[in-house]
Amino acid sequence: MSLLVLAGGREQANTEAVQDISQEGRRVAVAINNGTLGPEIGGSGGELLQVVDEQGRVVAASPRMRGRAPVRFPPPVPTDDRREGSSCDVDAPGGSCFLIVEYRVDTGTSTRYVFALTPEPGLLPQPKLALLLLLGTLAGTLLVGYGTWRSVGRTLRPVDEIRRELDEITATDLERRVPEPSRLDEVGRLARSINATLDRLERAVARQRAFVVDVSHELRSPLAALRMELELALSDPDDTDLPEALRAILANTDRLTAVVDDMRALTRLTADRNFPREEVDLTELADEEVLRRPLRTQVTVLAEGAVTVNGGRRELARLLTNLIDNADRHAASEVTVILGTEENPPTAVVEVIDDGTGVAPEDRERVFERFARLAEGRHRDAGGTGLGLAISRDIAEAHDGSLVLTDRLDGSPGARFVLRLPR
Repeated sequence: MSLLVLAGGREQANTEAVQDISQEGRRVAVAINNGTLGPEIGGSGGELLQVVDEQGRVVAASPRMRGRAPVRFPPPVPTDDRREGSSCDVDAPGGSCFLIVEYRVDTGTSTRYVFALTPEPGLLPQPKLALLLLLGTLAGTLLVGYGTWRSVGRTLRPVDEIRRELDEITATDLERRVPEPSRLDEVGRLARSINATLDRLERAVARQRAFVVDVSHELRSPLAALRMELELALSDPDDTDLPEALRAILANTDRLTAVVDDMRALTRLTADRNFPREEVDLTELADEEVLRRPLRTQVTVLAEGAVTVNGGRRELARLLTNLIDNADRHAASEVTVILGTEENPPTAVVEVIDDGTGVAPEDRERVFERFARLAEGRHRDAGGTGLGLAISRDIAEAHDGSLVLTDRLDGSPGARFVLRLPR
């Protein structure tokens, strides 16, 4: 803005200077026409005036231009008797560049050229105005800077409070939250996002702690049984049934191995879901898992043909094994595995149905929790680790699928696990 004002002031000074010298030049032209112009052009004494004939000789000049070389400036165009401009190639006092107004005067017998000059205004033709503008600009800049500093300070104050609160939050007090500003701006949204992240972190840490406690409990039981069998055998070696004691030790060792294997599977799924994938026939995989081990009940696999998905063969095999083993433990006498497909969208569907006691509706999500314990009904028996269904759901979700527990469609007692995987 200041530059525009200065530029406008300089333009105004140029205009006024041209008007002044134009008036002086017209005065001299009138004197030529009247025949009253002598060798010296009178005036106030400060004018820069010069009259040149057609041969370029000075015939009259003001006192300050006396003895100076003729002004070199293009003559007016034939259709006009006036020309104005500027030149820095002029022999005149008061400056290096001059504004020039030239008049052509025809007397009938000769032609005269009248030059009126004035020094060209500088960059700051009005120093006082320029100084005022400079001071005003500095003052405005300081005010704007101070206002910006105050505004930024008010804006960033909540950020500093959030930072201090985050610095004080540790793993032992995750229930603390950062302050949320009342206004819903970027800082407010940042605070809400941080608190939402802290909520998820608190829940994750709580699940981890609960998992560690549950694992400790699950490992303690078979370890205590192992210790008891060994202490009994050592306390009375002669009366100990060694084969029976070894079988009991082996059973508890198998249980420990199963818990550790399931924990490793959960850890691997949580840490990395980018396992190798290939075309897997779920019908073939279900048949293999049923025939691979002896089962307590009769297990029937029903399928109209191959049901293929793209996934990890080892992970899907574990998923089907967990579902079939769980159904076999809780069924009365029969387990049915039904495989099929759905369209829109293309989906592979696996149903594992048992004829056991079933699960109450309020507990159907809890059975997928790690080491979940139900108050009654399908409690976790000695044959399971409490991690199988949790692992199964994690594998299904790693394949962008789902695993749910529902009632049997025929209304009979029992449970129906439904696995859906994209084809």
